[in-house]
Amino acid sequence: MTGPHLVARLREDLATVRRRDPAARGAVETALVYNGLHAVWVHRLTSRLWRAPGLPRLLGARTLARVLSQLARTATGVEIHPGAVLGRRVFIDHGTGVVIGETAVVGDDCTLYHGVTLGGRGVPGVRGRRHPQLRDGVTVGAGAAVLGGVVVGAGATIGANAVVTKDVPEGVVAVGMPATVRPPRGRA
Repeated sequence: MTGPHLVARLREDLATVRRRDPAARGAVETALVYNGLHAVWVHRLTSRLWRAPGLPRLLGARTLARVLSQLARTATGVEIHPGAVLGRRVFIDHGTGVVIGETAVVGDDCTLYHGVTLGGRGVPGVRGRRHPQLRDGVTVGAGAAVLGGVVVGAGATIGANAVVTKDVPEGVVAVGMPATVRPPRGRA
């Protein structure tokens, strides 16, 4: 992504917060006070460093990416590994305590509330996809944990404090510990 495209993406991120949070009063205030937005912006930079062809080994770009992501975690309370993939218009609302692991993929137009974990399951020696994939339009409620290489289908909602360890079909609601799937309200 070139400079002008990156600036356009940052503006899109800012507009996303303003559109999806009724408490966002103006562009300047939003840009200054939303920790979830700051975490997404730093991730855009660290992700570029993490994936830069030839750069990681040559200049220690991956180490720099990890250091910057940890500084961002300290400042924002949101931890996003530089290896994670975030789509467009991702909104992290009240982001404190959000953790997004290295192989996680978050699709376009997803919303994550505070305390969400997109984490691994702690299986030693596992390589490849160890973290969840959220398809487009997924909402994950406060305190929820989505663990392992599961896939959450487009438009699904994960309820607050749910623990998801199995794939979730698109368009459904998953609640509880362990999470069980229910059709959205109005559909039976």
